[in-house]
Amino acid sequence: MEKFQRYYLSFLLLIVYTNTIAQVNCNAVEGEDCKKACELYNWASDLQGSRESQEGFDKAIELCPGFSNAYMEKAVPYLKNGDFVTWKTLIDKAVAADPRMHLGYRGWCKFEFLRDYKGSILDLEELRKYYPEDLGRSLNGDYHLDVVRAMSYSALGQKEKATKIIETLLVTRGYVKGLYDHYQLGVTYFELGKYDKALENFEKQSKEYDFADNIYFKSKVSKIRNKDYLDLKMLALKTYDEGKHMKDVYTHHFNKVYRKQMEKL
Repeated sequence: MEKFQRYYLSFLLLIVYTNTIAQVNCNAVEGEDCKKACELYNWASDLQGSRESQEGFDKAIELCPGFSNAYMEKAVPYLKNGDFVTWKTLIDKAVAADPRMHLGYRGWCKFEFLRDYKGSILDLEELRKYYPEDLGRSLNGDYHLDVVRAMSYSALGQKEKATKIIETLLVTRGYVKGLYDHYQLGVTYFELGKYDKALENFEKQSKEYDFADNIYFKSKVSKIRNKDYLDLKMLALKTYDEGKHMKDVYTHHFNKVYRKQMEKL
């Protein structure tokens, strides 16, 4: 029941976040031009991706050049369409106008879309100046931003540092685990050759939320230890075919495993 409540809470928080992030209380905005810009922004946000929406953001920026949300939302369609150059130009303006609001988002996107691990770390460590106790979560709700920071260090070869960050987070009072925390920690330990710690985390992941990628790594540990691994391999393939694997609408998860990799084990 406790596990269900934790993930249900995470899901609710994600729904609330994604449904409210675009809207701004214009009564709290100072200056008549900026209030008008805010109203335009709220209208344009509901039409995100359309020409009318982008033109609305442009008008909002003309009225109030310091209105950071307009840059941020104008940038989103470029990110989704793979025009990262235009996205970065716009999101950099949003961060310059309000780093407290947009550093976490830019840091997450650098990690998830651009694979700019150094840039992601710089943004997230800069964000800690504003939120020293809790950096918050990734836009899709899957990860705490400290886990994103850890995965970035892992990608850059600093795997011991990555494990320490996640281990510390997992024992932090009040911390709500993400969907893949133990999996990412397990993969990092696996890459370090610490198979006991890796398997311990893969087993914990299985108890909380299991999926093909996690089962695949358990089979890899078994194979390395000269134990029967074929049943786990077949289970990983079956689970993958059932659609229970790491997936994202716009990009690919860090440490995602593909079916062809499972077949070759």
